[in-house]
Amino acid sequence: MRTAVRGALWVLFGVFFLFPLYAMADFSTRNLLSGGRTGQAWANLVTDEALYRAIVVSLSLAVLTVAAMLILLVPTMIWVRLRAPWAKGLVEFLCLLPLTIPALVIVVGLRNVYLWVTYLLGESPLTLTFVYVVVVLPFSYRAIDAALSSIDLQTLSEASRSLGAGWMTTITRVVVPNIWSGILSAAFISIAVVLGEFTIASLSGYETLQVQIVLIGKSDGPTSVAASLATLLFGFALLLILSLVTRGRRHQTGVTL
Repeated sequence: MRTAVRGALWVLFGVFFLFPLYAMADFSTRNLLSGGRTGQAWANLVTDEALYRAIVVSLSLAVLTVAAMLILLVPTMIWVRLRAPWAKGLVEFLCLLPLTIPALVIVVGLRNVYLWVTYLLGESPLTLTFVYVVVVLPFSYRAIDAALSSIDLQTLSEASRSLGAGWMTTITRVVVPNIWSGILSAAFISIAVVLGEFTIASLSGYETLQVQIVLIGKSDGPTSVAASLATLLFGFALLLILSLVTRGRRHQTGVTL
């Protein structure tokens, strides 16, 4: 009986989540004029110059955001846990603060700062990296904090230092391998957030993927839906990879030193 109920729930949830994806795939491959099937909407993801440029911009923003977030967050959290545990609450508060601030307020609040950013770095959409690092901090902090809490960081660092390793070696060759699943979680979640962000890019006047999807949707619905579905599938693929990696890490025992 329990197996039957579990199977019914799986089917129910599968239909609930997969049917909208099927509807999107159906609409994106439908020829609205002849009623047949066509792959033109999917081909437009590459052949449409504006959409292709927006995809490249969003992917570049995702990579730069992940790199900047990890460089900023990982050493800071390790240092706080080892040298300044009294600051842990303050760091957590600052990292979670963006969750309570609407995107509109963030854009308005950073407008004067961005005048200097655009003056020094130009008006490239890649300058959105600075804002996106702030936006992804709450999600990244939780993922990395959970990974650090699962290891004995103090013992690992003291053992590494006693063997003659410097702080950079300790972080890169001892701590990071033991929190790799948390780092991957933070990276994948950050990528998903950046690829799905619309409000900040739109209000700032930059054409990222989501902004371009909205613009295209006004004149070419199938291409807009195809781009949205591709983004969703890419996010699902990242989550699947994350699930497989973290499952493999759970089967491992001990720590790396």
